[in-house]
Amino acid sequence: MAGASEHGSDGVERRGLMFVLSSPSGAGKTTLSRLLIERMSGLRMSVSVTTRQMRPGEIDGRDYFFVDHAKFQAMAGSGELLEWATVFDNGYGTPRAAVEDALSAGQDVLFDIDWQGTQQLREKAGKDVVSVFILPPSVADLEKRLHTRAQDSDEVIRGRMSRASHELSHWAEYDYIVVNHSIEEAFAEVQSILKAERLKRERRIGLTEFVRGLQRQLER
Repeated sequence: MAGASEHGSDGVERRGLMFVLSSPSGAGKTTLSRLLIERMSGLRMSVSVTTRQMRPGEIDGRDYFFVDHAKFQAMAGSGELLEWATVFDNGYGTPRAAVEDALSAGQDVLFDIDWQGTQQLREKAGKDVVSVFILPPSVADLEKRLHTRAQDSDEVIRGRMSRASHELSHWAEYDYIVVNHSIEEAFAEVQSILKAERLKRERRIGLTEFVRGLQRQLER
């Protein structure tokens, strides 16, 4: 599912990639995703569709596309979603059309999804997917972050902590692992990964023509 192309800062044409961040709830993937969007050009966020209730401050179409369960099932059944999963009794999925449009325009697309979604993306997009798993420095730190967010009840937090063990078991399926001791250090590492992946030879589809141009100049 390779996109078309854009020219990088060095003028060489390249195709976009699908950049995935996953982590247990509270380990920092959402904050890292926001920083990447704010600080890196040529990257856009994939906006997921979900059946969960909207949280305070969220906006439909910016944070998520909020739909009911019937609509979600219809989208999944008709092939409108690239990947989907059920998390805490709510459906989450990635609308296919928006991602394909972005890739065809040569943009990189950032995904804040879990291991199930990552597996589905890799099955469909192969080498266009670059995956990063974010680990907390300790279980105590993870629980503290969940309580600090003050978004969920104690019951929900207990459920997230229980699920974390299962999520952690999938760490070895990812291309890169980043331990989030501090958000700025973790961001620097994730940013470096994205920069390096953008420079991979096979993604820079304009390299052949670029090198031929250099050779023509040398032969004059």
